Amino acid sequence: MTELRTRRLVLHLLTPDEAHCLIDGVRATTDRWAPDYPGPLDLRGATAFLDACAVGHDPRPFGTFEIRRAEDGRAIGGLGFHGPPGEDGAVTVGYGLVPSARGAGYATESLRALLEFAWSRGVTRARADTGVDNLASQRVLAAVGMRCVAENRVLRWYELPAPDNGPASTPVPVPGGGSA
Repeated sequence: MTELRTRRLVLHLLTPDEAHCLIDGVRATTDRWAPDYPGPLDLRGATAFLDACAVGHDPRPFGTFEIRRAEDGRAIGGLGFHGPPGEDGAVTVGYGLVPSARGAGYATESLRALLEFAWSRGVTRARADTGVDNLASQRVLAAVGMRCVAENRVLRWYELPAPDNGPASTPVPVPGGGSA
């Protein structure tokens, strides 16, 4: 499993080599990036992914995804998991788009796809946080059904339980063999 697809987007699961290139600002001849990509959150996600890999904890398939527009293949942001599910079956998710891609519904569309992927892998709950002043991110979280469960002067924390009719915690085969 290297990609998730929506109507308008391709969510590409980064490899360690791709994460290194992203951090170094080096794109392969086949890569297409929006002019303002990668953004600070993309670099932070790639760095966290590589840090986990460096200590033997490759989180894939619960890793970092590059958000690409399907129409032109341009990378416009990233999203992913802060690691594999915890003992309680919960994951924490994060996302971000470069400024040139905001306001078109891409964050909501990509987060919905990521949550569907999580539910298909037996995840029991998704969590996220955002700044109290980040109204756009709060709207994205609300649009996918997440509810604010706590806040302080700086952050708001959101959660969403897996759907009642979601999959049991049965491993789902991953293309290419194995299971997640």
